[in-house]
Amino acid sequence: MVRFISGLCFGVLTVGLAVPAWAQKALTRDEVRTQFEKNSPTLRAGEIGIDESKAAEITAYLRPNPQVSLGLDQIGNTTQGSAFSASTMTATANYLHERRHKRELRLESAQKATGIALSSQADLERSLLFNVRSAFVGTLQAKAVLKVATDNLAYWDQVLKISHDRYDAGDIAQIDLDRLELQRVQFESDVQTAEVNLRTAKIELLMLLDDRTPIDQFDVLGLFEYKDQVATPDEFRKIALDTRPDLKAALQSVDKARTDHQLAVANGSTDPTINFDAGFPAISQAYLGYNPPLREYVGFGVSIPLRIFDRNQGEKLRTQLDVDRNQKLLEATEAQVFSDVDSAYALVNSNLILLRPYKSKYLDQAVRVRETVRFSYEHGGAALLDFLSAENDYRSIELNYVNLIGAYWMAAAQLNLAVGREVIR
Repeated sequence: MVRFISGLCFGVLTVGLAVPAWAQKALTRDEVRTQFEKNSPTLRAGEIGIDESKAAEITAYLRPNPQVSLGLDQIGNTTQGSAFSASTMTATANYLHERRHKRELRLESAQKATGIALSSQADLERSLLFNVRSAFVGTLQAKAVLKVATDNLAYWDQVLKISHDRYDAGDIAQIDLDRLELQRVQFESDVQTAEVNLRTAKIELLMLLDDRTPIDQFDVLGLFEYKDQVATPDEFRKIALDTRPDLKAALQSVDKARTDHQLAVANGSTDPTINFDAGFPAISQAYLGYNPPLREYVGFGVSIPLRIFDRNQGEKLRTQLDVDRNQKLLEATEAQVFSDVDSAYALVNSNLILLRPYKSKYLDQAVRVRETVRFSYEHGGAALLDFLSAENDYRSIELNYVNLIGAYWMAAAQLNLAVGREVIR
């Protein structure tokens, strides 16, 4: 019997290895991530935002459009009797020449905005992947709890079968048998609760995957066991500084703010407008004998605005302040990265401290105590209350162990989120 119970305990650690016959779709951790990255509408929306930012780069590098105008002047009463006899047709073209590399700076600013959008998209994926990992772990944990509850119910049914035989043989009283049967209600309740929790966890995971698979045809596979060894906090900090996309976005924001300041300074400079014009006499002049002193002409000119009052002072100051603001935000993000890593590492380490004695001592002790008390009860050496107490202790130890493993993997997902990539999987 002890060997049988030990087998049940080991089975908790390998949840997902045996798939029910009705399951048509069982996904591993990597398959869940791949499907999420492929189907997530939130990620697709973010990618469209990146394309919009790239489109803004085209707009930023466009040259100013030249302006062309046509005019017919000097229309009125003349000695020749025609209103158009002295009219002159004119054509004018203007072009604004941008100085101080304004186009190049606009393009550089737009490209850096695209870089920030890419980093923000990576940060969005990092956050959403944390939700997916948590939902995947929650599903595995719910399966493990259901297995423990099912095994406990099956074990108790064996106890009841033996107890009925003992009652028929006159070895135990009716009241003892009734109390044993009443205890089964708790195990039935555990099974029903575990089944509901498993369905709820699957629903959440399917929602994150944007998957319409029926719940009864969806399952996940994975080893539900903790890893005893993790790297040091300093190693995780270094990885986070190199990997965290929100930190990269903060660095890029500082760089873009400096470019925007350069652009604001350039926009404060004077841009000349080059003018070209030409005049032609009306066609009717040739027939009416009107001979103006200047029949055709061309002209050139340059318009230079006098930036006496508006030299873009406000935008220069605003962009300079924006550089300082983004620098402070960068420092705050760095501090947040260290805080996230240290907090997540503390959670992982705390769960490991609790899990180690369970695996090395408490699980075996719980099985040994329960089987010893059961043997003693069945041979008249222990009271029924002792046996029920030992059974409840065993149930609590098993559930605590499963929940601690779940808490460990949740903390591991939190550490992966803090570091910026999967360091525990």
